[in-house]
Amino acid sequence: MADVGFVADFSGALFWEEQRLLVVSDLHLEKGSSFASRGVLLPPYDTVATLSRLAAVIARHDPRQVIALGDSFHDRDAHARLSDADREALAALQMRRNWIWIAGNHDPALPSSLGGVVATEVAIGPIVFRHEPTGASGEIAGHLHPKARVPTRGRSIERRCFASDGERAVMPAFGAYTGGLSIRDAAFARIFGSPGFMAHVLGDNRVHAFVASRCY
Repeated sequence: MADVGFVADFSGALFWEEQRLLVVSDLHLEKGSSFASRGVLLPPYDTVATLSRLAAVIARHDPRQVIALGDSFHDRDAHARLSDADREALAALQMRRNWIWIAGNHDPALPSSLGGVVATEVAIGPIVFRHEPTGASGEIAGHLHPKARVPTRGRSIERRCFASDGERAVMPAFGAYTGGLSIRDAAFARIFGSPGFMAHVLGDNRVHAFVASRCY
């Protein structure tokens, strides 16, 4: 993308090997406890599951830098609800790495006690990392939680996906309890301008590429 080679990991992360940079988006940590506070009971294991998946992809790629592209926490107070064990797990992932939290609409202000640094966006070479997509060339964003329904073996399945036209990309949500927005939604047409962009759909152990217009 924009003459930069990224590896799309089946977990939903992106890896920029030259920079040893791992990018994840929309972790939505503590979404379960946020819903519980409003009387909607979900199993309280989303943060553990998300951090476990994040640990696995970090182990695969051994990044020097990590960028979390916003909405890392489901609400403004979610970081305060982290268990001691989850806080320790997060600190272990940050150890010896440059960690950048991009502010999102769910978590516009994060405390320094979380480790790392907080930014509204980050530019590295021709690539700009931000939470909400604008459609700019060289942009990698999150926020929309893209998903695609694709045909397979006489049926169809719906999976999270990367959406990209080679000039810009929208990343899938990484969090365990995150939903998704179909790439056929008008929001993606506004970003990419035509239906010719690609859906890089997350499989069990690889990423599968489909033309977005062939998804439904």
